[in-house]
Amino acid sequence: MALISAWPLVFPILFFLRCFSSSTASSAGGAFQFDIEGSSAVSAHEATVIRGQQQAVATGSWVPFAEGCQEGFYRTTSGKCSPCNCNGNANRCLDGSGICVDCQRNTTGEHCEQCPDGFIGDVVRGVPTFCQPCPCPLPGAANFADSCYRKNGSVRCVCKENYAGPNCERCAPGYYGNPLLIGSTCKKCDCSGNSDPNLIFEDCDEVTGQCRNCLRNTTGFKCERCAPGYYGDARIAKNCTECNCGGRLCDSQTGECLADSPVVSTGTDCPTISCDKCIWDLTDDIQLAVLAIDESKTTLLSISTGVAAQKRLNDLNLTATHLQAAMSKKKNHSVLWTIQVDDAADETNDLLREAATLEDQGNQASSKGLLIQKETMKTNNRATQLMQQLRNMKDNIQEISSKMKYYAIQQELSPEEIAQKLSVAEEMLKEIKRRKPFTNQRQLAAEEEDAAEDLLQRVEDFHERYNDTRSLVSDVEEQFHEHDMKLSDLEEALNQAFDYVIQTGDINQENTANLQEHEKQHEKIKEQVDEVNGILLSATTILAGPQKINSELSEVIKNVSGFYAEIDGAKKELQEKIANLSLFDDELVEKAMHHAHNLRGLADELDRNLHGVDTNGLVQRAINASNVYENIASYIEEANKAALLALNTTNRVNDAAVGIDTQIIYHKGKSEELLNQAMELQQTADDSDDLTVADTSRHVNGTLARMNALRGQLMRAITKMQSAEPVEARQRLEQAKQKTAQAESTTVTVNQATAPMDENVRLWSQNLQDFQHSSAAYESTVYSAEDAVQKLKEVFPQVLNKLHTVEQKVPANNISSSIRRIRELIAQTRSVASKVQVSMMFGGQSAVEVNPKINVEELKSFTSMSLYIKLQKDNPQLAASPDRFILYLGSKNVKNYMGLAIKNDNLVYIYNLGGQDVEIPLDSKPVSTWPSYFSIIKIERIGRHGKILLTVPSLSSTAEEKFIKTGETLGPGSLLNLEPENTVFYVGGVPSDFKLPPSLDLPGFIGCLELATLNDDVISLYNFRNVYNIDTTTSPPCARNKLAFTQSRAVSYFFDGSGYAVARNIERRGRFSQVTRFDIEVRTPTDNGLILLMVNGSMFFSLEMHNGFLYLRYDFGFSTGPMLLEDSMKKAQINDAKFHEISIIYHNSKKMILVVDRRHIKSVDNERTAMPFTDIYIGGAPAEILQSSISSHLAGSIGFKGCMKGFQFQKKDFNLLEEPGTLGISYGCPEDSLMSRKAYFNGESFIASSQKVSLLSEFEGGFNFRTLQPNGLLFYYSEGSDVLSISMDRGAVVLNASGIKIQSPDRNYNDGKTHFIITSVTPERYELSVDDKKQSKKNPTKDRAGKSPDSIKKFYFGGSPLKTQQANFTGCISNAYFTRLDQEVEVEDFQRYSEKVQTSFYGCPVESPPVALLHKKGKNSSKAKGNRNKKVGRDKDKISQPSTGLKKMYQEVNMQKDPQCHLPMNPKATEHAYQFGGTANSRQEFDHIPKDLSERAQFSISLKTHSSHGMIFYISDQKETNFMALFVAHGRLIFMFNAGHQKIRIKSQEKYNDGLWHNVIFIRGKNIGRLIIDGLRVLEEPFSGNTNTWQVTEPLYIGGVAPGKAVKNIQINSVYSFSGCLSNLQLNGRSITSASQTFSVTPCFEGPSEAGTYFSSEGGYVVLDESFSLGLKFEVVFEIRPRSSSGILLHGHSVNGEYLNMHMKNGQVTVKLNNGIRDFSTSVTLKQSLCDGRWHRIAVIRDANVVQLDVDSEVNHVVGPLNPKAIDHREPVFIGGVPESLLTSSLTTRNSFIGCIRNFMIDEKPVSFSKAALVSGAVSINTCPAA
Repeated sequence: MALISAWPLVFPILFFLRCFSSSTASSAGGAFQFDIEGSSAVSAHEATVIRGQQQAVATGSWVPFAEGCQEGFYRTTSGKCSPCNCNGNANRCLDGSGICVDCQRNTTGEHCEQCPDGFIGDVVRGVPTFCQPCPCPLPGAANFADSCYRKNGSVRCVCKENYAGPNCERCAPGYYGNPLLIGSTCKKCDCSGNSDPNLIFEDCDEVTGQCRNCLRNTTGFKCERCAPGYYGDARIAKNCTECNCGGRLCDSQTGECLADSPVVSTGTDCPTISCDKCIWDLTDDIQLAVLAIDESKTTLLSISTGVAAQKRLNDLNLTATHLQAAMSKKKNHSVLWTIQVDDAADETNDLLREAATLEDQGNQASSKGLLIQKETMKTNNRATQLMQQLRNMKDNIQEISSKMKYYAIQQELSPEEIAQKLSVAEEMLKEIKRRKPFTNQRQLAAEEEDAAEDLLQRVEDFHERYNDTRSLVSDVEEQFHEHDMKLSDLEEALNQAFDYVIQTGDINQENTANLQEHEKQHEKIKEQVDEVNGILLSATTILAGPQKINSELSEVIKNVSGFYAEIDGAKKELQEKIANLSLFDDELVEKAMHHAHNLRGLADELDRNLHGVDTNGLVQRAINASNVYENIASYIEEANKAALLALNTTNRVNDAAVGIDTQIIYHKGKSEELLNQAMELQQTADDSDDLTVADTSRHVNGTLARMNALRGQLMRAITKMQSAEPVEARQRLEQAKQKTAQAESTTVTVNQATAPMDENVRLWSQNLQDFQHSSAAYESTVYSAEDAVQKLKEVFPQVLNKLHTVEQKVPANNISSSIRRIRELIAQTRSVASKVQVSMMFGGQSAVEVNPKINVEELKSFTSMSLYIKLQKDNPQLAASPDRFILYLGSKNVKNYMGLAIKNDNLVYIYNLGGQDVEIPLDSKPVSTWPSYFSIIKIERIGRHGKILLTVPSLSSTAEEKFIKTGETLGPGSLLNLEPENTVFYVGGVPSDFKLPPSLDLPGFIGCLELATLNDDVISLYNFRNVYNIDTTTSPPCARNKLAFTQSRAVSYFFDGSGYAVARNIERRGRFSQVTRFDIEVRTPTDNGLILLMVNGSMFFSLEMHNGFLYLRYDFGFSTGPMLLEDSMKKAQINDAKFHEISIIYHNSKKMILVVDRRHIKSVDNERTAMPFTDIYIGGAPAEILQSSISSHLAGSIGFKGCMKGFQFQKKDFNLLEEPGTLGISYGCPEDSLMSRKAYFNGESFIASSQKVSLLSEFEGGFNFRTLQPNGLLFYYSEGSDVLSISMDRGAVVLNASGIKIQSPDRNYNDGKTHFIITSVTPERYELSVDDKKQSKKNPTKDRAGKSPDSIKKFYFGGSPLKTQQANFTGCISNAYFTRLDQEVEVEDFQRYSEKVQTSFYGCPVESPPVALLHKKGKNSSKAKGNRNKKVGRDKDKISQPSTGLKKMYQEVNMQKDPQCHLPMNPKATEHAYQFGGTANSRQEFDHIPKDLSERAQFSISLKTHSSHGMIFYISDQKETNFMALFVAHGRLIFMFNAGHQKIRIKSQEKYNDGLWHNVIFIRGKNIGRLIIDGLRVLEEPFSGNTNTWQVTEPLYIGGVAPGKAVKNIQINSVYSFSGCLSNLQLNGRSITSASQTFSVTPCFEGPSEAGTYFSSEGGYVVLDESFSLGLKFEVVFEIRPRSSSGILLHGHSVNGEYLNMHMKNGQVTVKLNNGIRDFSTSVTLKQSLCDGRWHRIAVIRDANVVQLDVDSEVNHVVGPLNPKAIDHREPVFIGGVPESLLTSSLTTRNSFIGCIRNFMIDEKPVSFSKAALVSGAVSINTCPAA
């Protein structure tokens, strides 16, 4: 019986095994290989696209039908019968086409070559001979796939809707069943709608379908009935309600209470009977049997196929047989038990009859109890009503209390004000209690209330109309004012026109008279023509002087009033500015224009030279370019003298310039009139004929007379001016300002001239790579360059030094920007010069001082240099004196250095670390045996270990000879201590005034040298500071055979992160087509970098490397926005210092495919759009492109550092160095630049390697480290219980060797600076040296000495996965080394380590130390600042100013970056500038104002804005009777204040909302108000009034005002906050920096911005208005882009202690609640970083006690305790932060959020932060920095 019942479970498995074994036995290729590695996520369309790239199907043409061929043949178009090609699966095919008809064996297609959907063929044999049903999961019997295909040798199934798994072997979520069981299907879960509504699918058992987690008080297999203790309809009405029976059960349908039963219900409708023990034993046995069957069923469903399964089935069958025998015995017993049960039933019937009698008696008692129950229910109802009233009263009290607190927060009330208002309210309540019920008063009050409401409505309507009218009044007044001004201008123009008409009439009359008189004087005038011409020439000469004076006086007129106001209002400031002018250079003003013309000429000459020479004249190009830079240097040097003259002139300025205005205006008018008349007369005289000569003569005579009179007046005026020395000084000052403006123009000209230089120098460097080795070409180049090379020694150093000096002079903005542009061009030129791979010839007396761009700090512990060398063996000087100097890199005092020389026929490497010289001669390859072509030398030093390597190539092949020699210093030093200002780098020789150390004091080198690398950087001799005795006539550069070192130089390009390549018009090599392809090979150890970039307006295509993996983003104008394709599965890591082939395929203009190393990584579909690009940037791009509108879409703007090769577009190669526009790249792929000598550890990372050596026996190692953390494990190694570790402990370095600890005496090694550790273990001692400070202890384990290791041991840097006492290290470790048995001492390449956990091998993001460490450094600055304040005086009233030290600390803290975040904590911002706007009341408030403000109020401020309205400055008294304001209206600046009852208004005529910085000074003097803009526009308005009555009080508002302020005095549009940036606020010459309160103000960010709200690191939050609330049921959705890994996102708090808080903690998002019962929370942690610089979507859904959190589709939820008394309160909602007083102690983070938030929605309703109830702190509304 048991075997029969189990057979339905066993049969499908046996059938499957039989099918599987027969399929396997039929053929080896016929077995299905199930894919267990992945899922069926690859779509059928993608598989078709990939297969479609490998084959193409061509269809034949159709011809008319013809008959005559037998079966199996068809008639072709030529009439012949050809056999059907149906692969043996059909006998008929159509004539003409040969298309097969009636395909058999489950095949389809034109030639029966394909399998239909649901079938799959044998691809091993080519075209399938038969198709089998898809094994999804079982072929034929249980196939639940729409189709299937093979991939990587395995079958992939495309499952139907209800199924999932690689082979459709399980049900999809929301369905149940067992697809592996024949006849079983997946059915939808049915939980009667009582499952969790937050889940996408109903949750049930995936095999049985039994529902899990029944909600709404339901139970059952399908949640179809109410749970015990509840009644109602669980399926339809879903109203299961708790039984009200005092803990007893009730009817599940009606809720009627059931009587207590002594016997537990069996769950059946049968009557309760008493059974003996046999019945219960039988029941238990049956239940055990059922459980055994269920276990067998589960086992059968989970077993696998094969021999083991067959054996398992046999065991089960035997078990079933035994079970059948046991069941037979039980059946016999059950017959006997049945008889006994029948007897028991009879007895039960008797008991039932007796129970009926008792029931009648109980009914009588029940009727009496019902009466009592009714009375009890009435009493209970009255008590319930009373309780409800009490609850309502309690709720009202709580609501009043919560509104009181919210009112206090919103109105910013102090605790004292709150207590005062509470006491007033209590008195009012007491008064109410004393009075009797207000029956009559209530009626009267209601009537008065209605009347008041009606009146209030009318008043509000009137007030609204009044406000509308009032808002229009100012506009109307302004329009009237503008019209009045226009009418005045029109009236003046009409009057002038009328005067012109009268003058014209008079002139006409005069002309008529003159015409008549002309006939009489005709003969006489002919004789006087020559005399008149001479007079005119003299007049022109004389007028040149007044014309010059006129132009100078014109400038004086424009500026004299402004300077007068500045001198009168801010004399101290003017003195400081005059002092700053001393930094201007000499003679810049007088000679700038002349030099600009010369510079332009030289630039043209450079263009001609570069255009006229071939590729072999490239050295001449560099020389010509350097001559241009030499002229730049000389111009700037000459300019040093001009500013000094300007300084001497401006120092003579004082207040005596008053009164000159009238004379200047008069003389200017006369001069202009004279000049115009003279020019008209000259033109008339030139064009006159005989009829007009007499008239001209008369006018000339009159003109000469008036000119002589005017000259006399001018001379008298000049005499007066000269008699007043201050006036003369003022005139000279204006001349200086005018010439300074000319200098600015000259600088622009210089900038324009240097732009083509940069391009030409770049082309020169590019073409040098193709330099052909022709001696004739070299001679031509040398002769043309001979004289110019002599001047190279003065070019670059002078340019940089002078530019540095000039840039410190506080010049005008355009001068500063021009100089910065020149610096950028020179920096680019230096970068190009560093990559010039051309040698220099040294003749024994010449030398080059190289300018290495590397930081000398990086040379301390490790130094590596490589260079090419070729000796001039035929030189007689070399034969006479073979010992020669090669190079020297070290200090000027020759205490720390390294050098290279030839001594005793050996190449000798010499270095000195502050003690004795170390000489390493390469005696294995004497110099006399070197070949006559270039060899390469590499010298290296790590700590005190040195090495020299010589590589000699072969000209006929790539074979090379290598010679190595090592050495070690015996002194205590291990660091090359160099100072930047005291370091020199000489090659080939030294200047005569430099004394070399004795070991290197040799004659100069004879031959050719070419520098290659210094540490990781490419260097060149052409990036020099000075050259000495370079004679290109006698010393031409040597040609280096390009066949040598081909393996490292020929096919690759090196990018150093600053340059880029560009291919213009890429379609010249290939066309965009149906399949567009880009290919490139890259090799890099870095984490991030730009690989490919194409831009066309707002459309772009970027391929980047982000955290070592590819990141592709593109937008071709798609309606859905940019598309993203990234290696999210981490399939291909790029930054392993190996070449990787990357292919981008754009298929059919709608599918982007990413392939790495010929392996498909990912693909994405988009709208069908062709690529709209022509140019492509490789390895980087110009800054203007990276900082354009596409910057927000880039993962970063970091240039690529590493090697590239094989760039192809449509399989067409490009030579990147030959492409115009390529900048800063070079040939080759230097291995030193690809090594990972540096690693950054984040506190959870480490790297590990292994070697066969015992570090505890004899060992030496060292490394650099840099950190801000006081603790951390730096190095770890263990042998059994013995440990060797190096760690940080409270800032000190500790060596632990087998329990012996050595600690450094200093504890300040966590200062963010680089320090060098050397550890030594010998049989005698343990030594620890940190920065050459040694500590040592004896080694007690001498028996370990000499012990050889028996196995390979692991060692760790940066931490350990093992349990240690120290935490892992946070910081950088670099240049590590230690002694190994299998190789020489060399720097460790971390990239080759076997284990690398969360470690970055490029860059070291350790920022400046914390503020506490810098506190001492700021004291001096603070003291200096204090002295300055003391000098000014007014200590009591001075405005608090932070010291310079504190400012520095603040700046450095702002530069800090969360190590988990991609973006810095603070975006780049303008120093001391603040951004206002976003909300109507964005502002800063200042509480401290000086007492003398009423006597003297002079303010200055810098601003920039695009807004047409907004408040900039406002201060008033409490009633706002006295006030002063500066605001913007219609783009114009308006300065407004009161003088008694009179309002003074000064308004600019120009608009200043142009987005540029403007300096504004506004002054309220004793009887005059002034507005000065940019020092040029001076507007004044006098007034009369008593200054003593003008008093104002704090606060002072900047950028906006508090709600309700300023409306009394300022038009409503300008009362709102200023939208823009403000900086440099000064009051009476003193800076105002410390605001007492800040509302929605952030730093003024630079760079692009986007929509969103930014929360700054200074802290702040937003309080939503009352229309938004988080109650018992809500949905909140928003996006964030954090700049810190921790911070509060959202907080809501009620007065009864309930709260909801959402925050981030180390990248984990958590929602925590308290609903009055207890705390409960849920969290989501993303696989990728939440702080990666991208936007992330967060959604929170709450439904009573259920909360779901969704972060980027990662979902988690929590079910908390249900609070039946929960009330939906409306409490304030805080965004981005919360006041400290509202936070509970259980929250894990209390920091404010730092970053951007956008698209905030509550219950699908957008939230506008600009309409928030409160914006507190540094929060920028609606503007978010993009990077």
